[in-house]
Amino acid sequence: MTTTRSTTSYAQLSVLYAEHLATQGVAAGMLTHKWQAGDLIDPHSDIDIRVILEQTPESWWEWNEQLAAAHHQTVLLDPAHSRLLEHPPGFAFTASELDRNLVSPAEISTWSVATGNTTTLQRWKSCAQMMPWSRADERFYRGILDARIGGRYQLEKDSTENVHHDLDSYRRHCIAWHYVAPCWFASAALATRTRCPGKTAALNQWHPGELESRAEEFLRLSSATSDPEPSPTQMLRTARATVDAVLRRTPAPRQLPNAAGTDEAAWTTTAGMLRVRVARWIYYLNPPPATATGYLIAREEKELRSARNTLTRLTDRLSRDDATLAKAMTALLPLGPTTASTLRDLLALWGRHRSVVEDFLTSHST
Repeated sequence: MTTTRSTTSYAQLSVLYAEHLATQGVAAGMLTHKWQAGDLIDPHSDIDIRVILEQTPESWWEWNEQLAAAHHQTVLLDPAHSRLLEHPPGFAFTASELDRNLVSPAEISTWSVATGNTTTLQRWKSCAQMMPWSRADERFYRGILDARIGGRYQLEKDSTENVHHDLDSYRRHCIAWHYVAPCWFASAALATRTRCPGKTAALNQWHPGELESRAEEFLRLSSATSDPEPSPTQMLRTARATVDAVLRRTPAPRQLPNAAGTDEAAWTTTAGMLRVRVARWIYYLNPPPATATGYLIAREEKELRSARNTLTRLTDRLSRDDATLAKAMTALLPLGPTTASTLRDLLALWGRHRSVVEDFLTSHST
């Protein structure tokens, strides 16, 4: 069972994005994006970029300003880019961190090259596949499920503000690729202890028992050429039944050991995510005309809470100097809802404590 998707526009947009980064002076040895080519469904999927650096910038703050400017300029080129490039990159890592296996193997396994050396990425992905299955893998895939099952997936939370045509088609896309496919992907990984490369791969390769027919039906309904096209309400009912069937084939949680270097990897993941926050906040607070970012601002609460929880958990296990730095960074991650006002305050707070932020983002990077 295979699916064919047009990905030409995404490949072209990736090259264009890299050109704008270079024009703004953003040093990036490689750009990757999450998910495989077949998981990017034109025109509804956004490109979730990760930046790989050969070395850390002299100033993360200036680097973020350049990144925000490059993103802004690329979105300005076409109204459709406000959806295709919904937000600035989600992570920035150094090549050294990847060479030292400090980035989640489950995360790396989903990456595709946007621009850069394919051979280098394949080496990192091969190393990721060979890493022993650990508690971090269980946490990664269970987290995908836990965010969606038990009624937690809500279609109305998938904002349509930057969607410029065919809202019903976009809503069907959300049900298929933000709800069913991620659950299938996570359950397939947990059932087989295999770090799946993408959602389409999981749908094509893992369908025990009755799931084969459900996969075929799902792919048919989610196709842009489905005839007749179900309403979003009809598709959501089918989707819930499909996810319930997938969950029945998902093993119960297992107690597993931590992988070697778990604490340093958790530090790296947190730093990698925080390295791009300033660019996101600058872009969200001053978006291109007719581009909505309010719903993205609200999502920042989840990322900041995750970073704060991780650093709090690590503090007791770190060396004295690292613990002191982690505590100082934690104090710069306020709790509570994120709004335009709180992000402006947060930019000002980080600006006043720039030395702490720069030290944290650079520490352990080489």
